[in-house]
Amino acid sequence: MKLGVVVLAAGQGKRMRSRLPKVLHPLAGRPLLAHALDTAQALGAARICVVYGHGGDLVPRRMADYDCVWVEQAEQQGTGHAVRQAMPSLQDMDRILVLYGDVPLMQPATLQRLVDTAATTELGVLTAVFEEPTGYGRIVRDETGRVLRIVEQRDATQAEQRIDEINTGFLVADRARLDNWLARIDNRNAQGEYYLTDILALAVGDGVEIATSRPRTRDEVCGVNDRVQLATLERIFQRRQAEDLMRNGVTLADPARLDIRGRLHAGEDVSLDVNLVIEGNVRLAAGVSIGPNCLLRDCEIGPGTQIFANSVIEGAVVGADARIGPFARLRPEAVLADAVHVGNFVELKKSQVGEGSKVNHLTYVGDARIGRDVNVGAGTITCNYDGVNKHPTVIGDRAFIGSNASLVAPVEIGEEATVGAGSVISHKAPDGKLSLTRARQTTVEHWHRPRKKPKAS
Repeated sequence: MKLGVVVLAAGQGKRMRSRLPKVLHPLAGRPLLAHALDTAQALGAARICVVYGHGGDLVPRRMADYDCVWVEQAEQQGTGHAVRQAMPSLQDMDRILVLYGDVPLMQPATLQRLVDTAATTELGVLTAVFEEPTGYGRIVRDETGRVLRIVEQRDATQAEQRIDEINTGFLVADRARLDNWLARIDNRNAQGEYYLTDILALAVGDGVEIATSRPRTRDEVCGVNDRVQLATLERIFQRRQAEDLMRNGVTLADPARLDIRGRLHAGEDVSLDVNLVIEGNVRLAAGVSIGPNCLLRDCEIGPGTQIFANSVIEGAVVGADARIGPFARLRPEAVLADAVHVGNFVELKKSQVGEGSKVNHLTYVGDARIGRDVNVGAGTITCNYDGVNKHPTVIGDRAFIGSNASLVAPVEIGEEATVGAGSVISHKAPDGKLSLTRARQTTVEHWHRPRKKPKAS
């Protein structure tokens, strides 16, 4: 069976009060639409067709990484009209599943149950029971429980408004049947729109049995209409991620203070303190400990490494049993071997640091290659940029760099070389030698510090 998916993403989202199309607003750092497309991909859809409208081609441009067919709904005339725009692109599909670009928490397993439940009939609908169903279309059944139709809130009678089973909007249908039903619906309703839900009454009239299934949680079918709802779903999403981590052996100091805005792969006995932000693709090996108020983006941290408070690690690879921070910044292409120490107010960029080396205080290292067991003293900087080009610094194994040194690249510090504190080194420092540049200290005997004149009384 070839399953085609239609994702409806044409709405303006007026209540968002934004020039950005609603489906591009971020949840967990990614557009709402991305979550729906991920779900469609997880179902193994043969083709995904996205119906967009508000915002012009901004939506397909922002989502260009996805393999989709993009169809514009130039005039928003309702959900039925939107699905009709997609059908020409899906004529070789067997079944059509309809999803929504502003409903980000739907689980693939729930939709798979819907598809499976409807496997022996030509139409399946996902329903839910809400204690407070106001605003939702109601599922109208006969006395035997057979679905008869869906009635929208604004078109419902008082008796129908008391029904607590609601339409979620998600449905799966035989492609040929759906084509036929979409051609027959009209817009004679309070909104003057073509409702996709009207196909249920047509299906019943054609003698089609309508299968139904329900999600495991109400959260899955909640959509985003304003920023309050967006914030609510954000916290639900983050709580889900936190619970999954804890079930897989991760300790969280406070599950409510973790934000995963990408993908986190964490080994056993990882410990995460409060206010951690994860962006991009992050891998934490077993036994890693992350302190409070850290940001990790597109990085890999080796087993047993400790990241202390207020550190930022982006695009870096850190080996095993390292100690980073507090207040450290590792920028892209920083590669640290095992047992490296990087301390407070240290910044590393595009540099390799060998096993057991220490860069502990108030230091900038850029475009450098540092060997094993090197000690880089406080206040050291690699002067790697001449205003146009970046230049490398090479520091050999077991070298010792004194505090407040400036290494003017391109420059090489030999193995077991020592650089005296306060030196500016612009030429090679030989292996095993002390290199330093200092002006001779002078004391001016008869010098007096200027003093302010006393104010007149």
